[in-house]
Amino acid sequence: MISKAAIFDLDGTLINSLQDLAASANAVLREQGFPEHGMDSYRYFVGNGMKKLMERCLPKEKAIDEAFVAKATARCKEIYAAHTLDHTKPYDGIVLMLERLQTMGIPMAVCTNKPQEEAKSVVASLFPQNFFHMVIGDSEGQPPKPDPTKVLHIAKGFRLAPKEIAYFGDSSVDMDTACNGGLLPVGVLWGFRPKEELIEHGARILLDTPSELLAKVHFSYA
Repeated sequence: MISKAAIFDLDGTLINSLQDLAASANAVLREQGFPEHGMDSYRYFVGNGMKKLMERCLPKEKAIDEAFVAKATARCKEIYAAHTLDHTKPYDGIVLMLERLQTMGIPMAVCTNKPQEEAKSVVASLFPQNFFHMVIGDSEGQPPKPDPTKVLHIAKGFRLAPKEIAYFGDSSVDMDTACNGGLLPVGVLWGFRPKEELIEHGARILLDTPSELLAKVHFSYA
């Protein structure tokens, strides 16, 4: 299959943001006097947006209280906004991979469940090379991944059929998003989730390192 564009998940795919996300959520738990969680737990808590993150890390009796979850989510967003880049950075080899795709003239975008403003800020700070035509995160009125609305919007902006676009991600959410939208699902193994999860959710190609991308994913370029 030949792809003409690439869309990337952000957290766990382009950047390692787990420590900052975990620290922000744990800060909320600590303020409330609740038990905190270790880093390995957060590998499975993240991926579906900030509200779902809080539902997963709060005590069960609080996670079903919509008003409490909304308050905790707002607080987590506030803390995270102030600490988004404390430890977050691109994975090794990502910038070189993106530079190669840019040189080939491959249109690129980011589609993430990270809040829109943080997504744009992180991308602008960590990737000042302007690799991406669009950065679409979580915003009111937009359904989160794995709903394909956001990736289909990007495909329309690229004037390409979904099947002409490769979608790269590290979790079941990302593979489901690609499959739901008719994009090529490419799983990356340097992120937050294991290989078995990606395969189970439809990954057609798996990458062990960013340097494998051009060998395993075939692009038609200008």
